[in-house]
Amino acid sequence: MIPLKSERELEGIRESARILSQVLKILRASIGPGIPTRELDRIARKEIAAFGARPAFLGYMDFPAAVCISVNEVVIHGIPDGRRLKEGDIVSIDCGVDYEGFFSDAAFTVPVGRVAEEVRKLLEVTEESLYLGIAQARSGNRIHDVSRAVYRHARAHGLGVVREFCGHGVGLSPHEEPQIPNYVGKGRSPRIMPGMVLAIEPMFTLGADYVRILEDGWSVVPVDGSLSAHFEHTIAVLPEGPEILTDWGEERVPLLSKQQEGEV
Repeated sequence: MIPLKSERELEGIRESARILSQVLKILRASIGPGIPTRELDRIARKEIAAFGARPAFLGYMDFPAAVCISVNEVVIHGIPDGRRLKEGDIVSIDCGVDYEGFFSDAAFTVPVGRVAEEVRKLLEVTEESLYLGIAQARSGNRIHDVSRAVYRHARAHGLGVVREFCGHGVGLSPHEEPQIPNYVGKGRSPRIMPGMVLAIEPMFTLGADYVRILEDGWSVVPVDGSLSAHFEHTIAVLPEGPEILTDWGEERVPLLSKQQEGEV
């Protein structure tokens, strides 16, 4: 069953998303060469607590951190540890907030310093696909309309589309119905209605569509080990169209110089 949120519930989810947005902007500004991923998790815990909220992911299905931090080939669910980010990495930050029982969820992928054109394009197309999917999240459309928009943009640019994991409903718990695949399959495609709150999240790779889980039981990587990107917003479906509730800020992806490209 897909829960339709009341106006009171939407206001609670908006506040949760506002807190999450502020935390994500702080995390984004903290990313740079030399910072351990564990430190980013510490920052997230501190900032979420300062807003009187709690990390939605911490302890959820026994996940051991407040933030999923996925570096390079890791698509999602990377566990923060002592690894230090370095120039040329790409890092995905995926975080959720529980504010008085109202949940929000968002993710972005950014470069650590300069990256090559192929990697810049991966990030750019994945982010574009998110907004193309959001544009289809309108009353009267179906979930497959969102999935189709995301998938077509990825394939038009030759990217792999992760199939085993997908977007979802959110708001009164971290994960709700409906599931929102990034491709059009044969499953149910519910009608989109006002009151739905959705987490739309394209996950693309420079290679394979299919993934495996590492020995830590969480980190998801493409079967071919190719670089991956992940973007996500929590949105509310209103009678007049989708409202994006989360905000992680914007940043152009810098390119390597021709000389640097030859050194990669």
